[in-house]
Amino acid sequence: MSSPDNTPSTAVNSKVSNFLRQVIERDLDQGTYAARRWAGSPGDAAHHAAGQPDPAKIRTRFPPEPNGYLHVGHAKSICLNFGLARDYGGVCHMRFDDTNPEKEDTEYVNSILDAVQWLGFSWDSTFNGQTEHHLYQASDYFDFMYRAAEYLIEAGHAYVDEQTAEEMRANRGDFGKPGVDSPFRSRSPAENLARFREMRDGRHEDGSMVLRAKIDMASPNINLRDPAIYRIRRATHHNTGDKWCIYPMYTYAHPIEDALEQITHSICTLEFEDQRPFYDWLLERLSETVTLSDGRVIGGLLAVPPPRQYEFARLNLTYVITSKRKLAQLVYDHKVSGWDDPRMPTIVGLRRRGYTPESIQLFAERIGVTKSDSWIDYSTLEGCLREDLENKAHRGMAVLDPVKLVLTNWGDVFGSDAYLEDCTQPALPHSALAEGQTPPPERVFKIGREVWIEREDFEEVPPKGYKRLFPGNVVRLKGGYVIECTGAGAKDAGGKVTEVHAKVIAGTKSGTPGADSVKAKAAITWVGVADGVPAEVRLYDRLFKDPHPDAGGKDFIEALNPDSLKVVTAYVEPSLAAAKPDDKFQFERFGYFVADRQDHGVGGKVVFNRVTGLKDSWGK
Repeated sequence: MSSPDNTPSTAVNSKVSNFLRQVIERDLDQGTYAARRWAGSPGDAAHHAAGQPDPAKIRTRFPPEPNGYLHVGHAKSICLNFGLARDYGGVCHMRFDDTNPEKEDTEYVNSILDAVQWLGFSWDSTFNGQTEHHLYQASDYFDFMYRAAEYLIEAGHAYVDEQTAEEMRANRGDFGKPGVDSPFRSRSPAENLARFREMRDGRHEDGSMVLRAKIDMASPNINLRDPAIYRIRRATHHNTGDKWCIYPMYTYAHPIEDALEQITHSICTLEFEDQRPFYDWLLERLSETVTLSDGRVIGGLLAVPPPRQYEFARLNLTYVITSKRKLAQLVYDHKVSGWDDPRMPTIVGLRRRGYTPESIQLFAERIGVTKSDSWIDYSTLEGCLREDLENKAHRGMAVLDPVKLVLTNWGDVFGSDAYLEDCTQPALPHSALAEGQTPPPERVFKIGREVWIEREDFEEVPPKGYKRLFPGNVVRLKGGYVIECTGAGAKDAGGKVTEVHAKVIAGTKSGTPGADSVKAKAAITWVGVADGVPAEVRLYDRLFKDPHPDAGGKDFIEALNPDSLKVVTAYVEPSLAAAKPDDKFQFERFGYFVADRQDHGVGGKVVFNRVTGLKDSWGK
């Protein structure tokens, strides 16, 4: 069986649209890949022929280029590829498409691996007691790619073109005009092979020539008009160093990588749909054998049946941009604090914001997989998070805009103004507990003569329908006593209330026989002055105020939400102060918050980020 690490977040038999499941189930029913063999590692046809029948029913892959941080769109692809492999008794390979040495870095490699694991997936598999690690990189296949290129040249399927980039572009034609053959297209295989080896050996300048596939310059699909498959590029590669000065193009490398790894279902986004004919052409050429004029039989480099490519619509999420270039601009222009800013749609940003792997998996499953582009409202993602945290996040009280409430008769009722009394509340409500689940320990906090309340919980002149503190009204301090408001106790020079006064009503404490002796129409949250802990609370909101910030040529910078971050000094109950970084809570009445992964606890600081409210505040 496959690795248990990739635990499903939802039922496999989901009713959500996912045409890929139908494709896979059809292939399994028809035994399309039943005869495949697997030699324990990627390799050519001969390598796999010496192996055993593949124990994995399907093989998928997640193949990012390590040139930046992954975002929520990549998270969908991760969940899709790893999830399908998990659900159908297969394996998902983790592969770095590192064919572009100038833009790649080990920093990104490490961040990508961390993101995949954080989302709950593993590239390990276990079949028949044997564990294999499926972590690969395209650069490990450079030798084979070069070998395949020489075969294509010998078989008459590739040639070296020495036109300038401008000449190639002009001769390629367009949708209304066929392309024009390169003057170098008629070279003999021997001439092309010699020239290609000169490219390999560094005898020509960067950009002076390319190796092109020889297909059809009159093809209605422009991608089949002799696409470039190798270019000269003197650049140090993070894995192969300076071994190579020629590098394969992505469209050439990608199908080869899939085939070497015995991928069955190569799943990518719709922008690659028009590349599928070249994908199929290349794998067919590399799988077949050719008899040359000298009688030599060459080819048969790749195993059959070949992988098949399937495209799905990429994630379009409102209030979000996913362009790596634009995200980088936000970082480098200091519009955000970094790639892991909690407002960023990067996986590291979502994680720091407080999103859970389970919520993202649920989101990916819920939105489904289709072949048509559509927009998903950001509230769908937030809804998945609320659904996940509802029964997980311990409750707690926090006061975000504090004003002091003084219970003026406290000493008279309890014998001393210094008297403190314990109050308790459940960490999780009864409704959040599964049947038979042991409730977590209750929260304990102290009430005394002075407590912090929300400024909005007091009005000298209450508006119609207002049920909280105003002169003469009674409310309950949640988990504590019923109190009667007597009015504003103090104001600053500007007339702003700095202190509210009230009287405690004896015998009305929550959980005691007298709790209901006085009816209060409202209960308000509070934090004791005696044991409340000051906290920095970062109130994050959506980074953009426009649901489509970069659509139609808009300047996305102008769509930035000026209220996407507000920082306040709050007071939190002691149970919250004991949080560890990344612990998540529901601040009663305010929503879900997380102890910041980076800053909480540093130098004794208490730092919380708002993840999301209790309901969608951006209502339709």
